[in-house]
Parts: sequence; structure tokens; C-alpha cells
Amino acid sequence: MNNDEYPTSKSRQQRRDFGADGQGKGPLVRRIIGWTLSIILLIVVALAALFFFWASSAPTISESALKSQSTTTIYDANDQVISRLGAQRREYATSSEIPASLKSAVVSIEDRRFYKHHGVDPVRIVGSAIADIFHRSSGVQGGSTLTQQLVKLTVFSTSAKDQTLKRKAQEAWLAINVERHFSKQQILQFYINKVYMGNGVYGMKTAAQYYYGKDLTDLNLSQIATLAGIPQSPTYYNPDVSDTAPATERRNQVLEAMVRSKAITSAQAKQAEAESITEGLDSSHGNTSENSTGVKEKVVDSYVKEVLAQLEAAGYNVNTDGLKVHTNLDLDAQQELYDQANNNVSFQSDKMQTGVAITDPHNGQVVAMLGGRKTGNVIYGLNRAVQTNRSSGSTAKPIMDYGPAIQYLQWPTYKSVSDSRFYWPGTTKLLKDWDNKYKGNMTMREALVQSRNVPAIKTLQSVGLSRATTFLKGLGITPNKSGFNLQNGIGLYVSPLQLSAAYGAFANGGTYYKPYYISSITTQDGKTINYSKHGKRAMSRATAYMITDMLKGVFTNSNGTATDANLSGVHQAGKTGTDDPTVGDSGVTDSWMVGYTKNYSIAVWTGFDNPRYSVAETYEKSAQLLYKNMMSYLDGQNHASDWTMPDTVEAVSYGGHKELVIRDSKWALGMTEMSSSSSHSSSTSSQSSSTSSASSSSSSREAEDSSSATSSSAVSSSASSASSAASSASTPPQMSSSQ
Repeated sequence: MNNDEYPTSKSRQQRRDFGADGQGKGPLVRRIIGWTLSIILLIVVALAALFFFWASSAPTISESALKSQSTTTIYDANDQVISRLGAQRREYATSSEIPASLKSAVVSIEDRRFYKHHGVDPVRIVGSAIADIFHRSSGVQGGSTLTQQLVKLTVFSTSAKDQTLKRKAQEAWLAINVERHFSKQQILQFYINKVYMGNGVYGMKTAAQYYYGKDLTDLNLSQIATLAGIPQSPTYYNPDVSDTAPATERRNQVLEAMVRSKAITSAQAKQAEAESITEGLDSSHGNTSENSTGVKEKVVDSYVKEVLAQLEAAGYNVNTDGLKVHTNLDLDAQQELYDQANNNVSFQSDKMQTGVAITDPHNGQVVAMLGGRKTGNVIYGLNRAVQTNRSSGSTAKPIMDYGPAIQYLQWPTYKSVSDSRFYWPGTTKLLKDWDNKYKGNMTMREALVQSRNVPAIKTLQSVGLSRATTFLKGLGITPNKSGFNLQNGIGLYVSPLQLSAAYGAFANGGTYYKPYYISSITTQDGKTINYSKHGKRAMSRATAYMITDMLKGVFTNSNGTATDANLSGVHQAGKTGTDDPTVGDSGVTDSWMVGYTKNYSIAVWTGFDNPRYSVAETYEKSAQLLYKNMMSYLDGQNHASDWTMPDTVEAVSYGGHKELVIRDSKWALGMTEMSSSSSHSSSTSSQSSSTSSASSSSSSREAEDSSSATSSSAVSSSASSASSAASSASTPPQMSSSQ
């Protein structure tokens, strides 16, 4: 074989490139590369098209919007402004009023390439992404430029759910346009005046007064660096708090950034770092002014607090998003409630407290709310209208005992129940009432109106805790991990707001509406989110009507517990509740009044924050009187008609009185009129004699459990066996026996 037969290195390479068959691989590689480039180009074009499509729908942005300071404004139901967050503390700084050192500090810490980019900084975006991927971010600067931050503060929400690719594209587009129409100095001025500085303060000129009582031009380098560092986290970097370490660290970061930008020398930075972060702080907050809405903060305090909590739970930043929030608040009713609790109704002392919630039974709207009285200068303090740490006493009976008995057992209002000696299951502890008496057999109506404890618990036993729990859940009341027990039948740990909404279901015919404060939210870009009622049937119309008919007697019956809250001409129903003191044997720990018309449901709690203090007997009725005055006012504004009996209920005569029964139930079979049995007559006779003497001394005093220390575990352990034991009942003539 001669040398010509041996392949050279060049020919071997050619064979690899073209193959043994002479067909080249080169064209295939080139085609793959071409396809890849084409796909990339298509993706780029598609993304560009999508970007410009999104950008075309971006909101407009004006100079006045850029100059304005982002204020969340809260309105009542009639569009009257009731609160402006931060509106009470703002001054606008002109360019000449902003020191060059402050401009340098802001640019150094927020956007060191500010003077080089045109609104969006690709270098910064890539750097931020790489730092995030490798977890090397110092937390000093992110991907957004100072111009993008200005746009976000001006027209966009900072809610996490709004941080979409579309929103980012619109933000970038607007930032580019802002840079085209305004100079860097103007943009910096807009930002310095708009940014949130904590404590309800917007803009650095106002912040200089709030924190130091000085103008910007009078601040030293340390103070300027402190202000420049606040916007990244206004709460965390606040210098006017007990823990100043974060604010100090942030100030030093700003100073070091200024050194890197050659705005100051290392010696100047060290000198400023040596100064205490609290040096020069002004506790009087300079010349900042008061709220200018015309509405006293104290009057709407508790309501606004709940609105803000709802906004924050939805992901909004109430301090920077510039929201317009419309609520369901009736400002006139709110003012009336505030005046009644603070000035008109007598309380034991200024330390005796109250929590009140008023809802609309038609939709669950929170009409008015009071979280406390005589609260001094505290803003957004404890809201007792939503606290669930106090026993509701006998207000639990309609919603846990008698309501379920009608709903699930179809008991008529004349169902005989027994008020006799009763021991808590598994214990030797007697259940008693305030008068330490037992009144024998009585109707369910009489037991509820007089608020007798033993019949209520025996009724709960007949219903069973499982069905009672289901009924309560339908009214928005859920148990804790250990569940409900028998004792809860005469005392639930619920808030006034929960009770108001639950009783509202009786008022409207059986539908529970979840209470809500906000009717709509409008963001800076003009997007509006509307909120509406959310209801679910919790009971039959028959149950709601029969409970309401019985609860009318709480006001009108001579043995009722709320006769002091009766209002002539007002069609109302309701229930009182008290809880025995934990220390001593006089007064009560908690006193409640819950009542409703077809238009309003009001729940009032009164007591002391410290449960060791008791409400004296003279002031047990403060809850009733506060309720009475508010219902008188509200019904005067919007008078409610009486309830109409549904066709599923029929009226019968029992013992000479009108009673109610569910049509077609076993209690109503063939009966259009009933007469009392002899046993009922005799019990009623003996009962009236014992009641008259008790009512002469305290006719409306609430009947409550005096043995509140019974072991929950003991009660719970016997619940399953107890639920099968029905209370004794007398059977009407020609009727089948009771369950």
C-alpha cells in the first residue's frame, strides 16, 4: 500500500465532517443553529409585542400625580372622609430646600446608577438577579430604579398579588416615559417628597420636622443619612424606638454608600457614625399639624383600626398605596354611639369598659363599632368589640340551646322543660340560678324569657353537643381545639361582633351574613375591587321566627330580664347575659345586652378589663341602657316593621296563651287549639308566686350559673351520655309523647 492510500489528518477531519457517504454534517449543524436563533428571535419578538401590549394599557401619569403624596383615604357609607393616613403631617420641599448631601445620600443608597440610566437599569436588574441566585445580596439595593420606585408609589399598589409581569412591564414603561419628560433633579424631588417615612409621615421635609423638629437644611450628616435610610423599611429603621440598633446599622450603610460614591470622605463618615442615632430627636414632633378631616380620630378609632387590619391582610400597604377605601360605616350612628358610651350612659367608673358592634341583618355590613370608652390619647388600641376572651353568659341560650332544639327537634314554644335540681354530669357540683331556686316545670318560652339555667342545659343535653356545634358554626361561631361543652350552653367565649352577626340571622329569617367593613377599594391606577354580602342559610325561617317571638318577651314580659331596655313602638327582640365574678360574691364580671330589629342588630358588652373587678349591681344595666339609647336612635332613623309569621309556623293556644308550633310536626298533628295540662297549670301557679317576690327586688336581674368553676374535662367526658337524656316534658292532649 502506497502512501497515497493512507488518509491524511486533513482527510480524516473531512470524513468526520462529511461522513463516509460524502454527505456533509456541516449543513445540519448550521440548520440547527439557524433554527435555534430563529426560535430565540421569535421569543424576543413575542416578548416585545407582549411588553408593548401591556404597556399600551398602562395608566396615565401626570406631574400633579408625581408631586402628590400617597395617602390612603377612608370614607364612610355616604362618601364622607373619615380618615386620611398621614394627611395630618406633610410639607412639600422645593428643590432649593433639599440639601445636596440628602440628594447624594438617597441616590447612593437607593440607586447609585441613577444619573446613568433612562428609567430602567439592565445592569442593576442582572446584578440583583445574580445576587439573589447566589444569595449574595447585601439588601442595600434591589432591581428597581429610583424612578421605578417613584412610579410604583404614584400609580401602583404594593400588594403582593399585584406584583405581576404585566404590572412590572407597565412600571418599566412608565419609568422610561417619566425620564423622557422630567429631569433627574425633578424626579429626585418628587421621590423625596412622596416616600413614606414611618409614623404616618410622608416626605422627608415633614420627616425632618417629625423626628428632629428642624428643616432639612438644618440637619447634620448623621441625621440626613438616617432619613435617607428609612424608606426601605419605615418601621424597622425608625430611630424613635426603644431598639435603635437597626436604625443605626442602616444609617451607617448609607454613610458607607456615600463614601463609595465619593459624596463624602471616610473621615466624615466615621465622624457621623460616632454620633448616637437618638441625638437631636424631638419628642414634640416639630410643627406637624393635626388631622384635617373634620372627624375626631377617637370617634372612628376602632372602626378604622379594623379596616386597616383588613387591608393589610389583603396585602395592601396602607402607608404607600394611596388607596381610596369606602366602608359601610354610618358616621352619624358612630358619633351617637361614641357620645352615649362616653357621656350619656352611667358607668361605674371611667375604668368600666364596653365593646359594641352594630350590624345590618340584611347583609352583614358593620354599621358602627366601639372598642372602648374613656381611652385617653390611645389610638388604635384594644378593640373590645372584636375580643373573644369574655363569657357571653345567657346570650348563648338562643344560639346554642333553644335555637337548635327548634331546628333539629322541632320543639314548640310551649315545650315543657324542667327547672329542678341538677348536678353537672360527673361531678357533685350543683347548677344554680341567681336566686338559688328551682321553679319546676315550665314552657320553653318561659325558661328563655326568665333565663333559667337548668332548663337551658337540659335542652342542650337533648339537642346534643354535635348538633349544637353545627348550629353555631352556621352562625359564624367555631369551637377551639377542645370543642364546646355543656357549660357553653350558658356562656360562650365570643365577641360582640360575632353575637351581633349571629343574632342578625334571627332578625332576617335565618340567613347568616359574615360581617364586613369595606364596600370597595380603589387603587392609584383606578382599579376598583367591590365587596358585597356573603350569606348562607343557618336555620329555617320557622326557627328564626319562633326564637324571635320568644325573645320579644325578654323586653315585654314582666318576668323578662331586659324590661329596662324596652322601647314603646319598636319591634325588637333580644337577650341579656351576665357572668358571675371570679372573686367575691357580689356584682358580675360581664354584663351583656344583645337585641335586634329587622334593620339592626346590636351587641353590647360591659365590664372591666381586669376580670378580678366586678360590676356592681347598680351598673349591671349599663349594657341595657346603652343598647336602649342606640336602638331608639337607630329605629328613629330607620323604623322597622314587625316580623311576619312564615307559613311553616302556626299559632296555637296553650294555657290561655298564644304559642307557636312548626306546622306538620308531630307537635301540631290535628291540633289547632290547645289547652294546658293540669301539671302545667299547677306549676305555673306555684311559679308565679315565687317569681313575684323575686321580681320585686330584682325583676330584670339575669339568671346565671353561680358555679362557673366546674371542670371542663368532667363536663366534656359526659357529653355523649348526657346528650341522650331528654328533659322531662308534659304532653299536650291528643299529642304523641315527647322525645
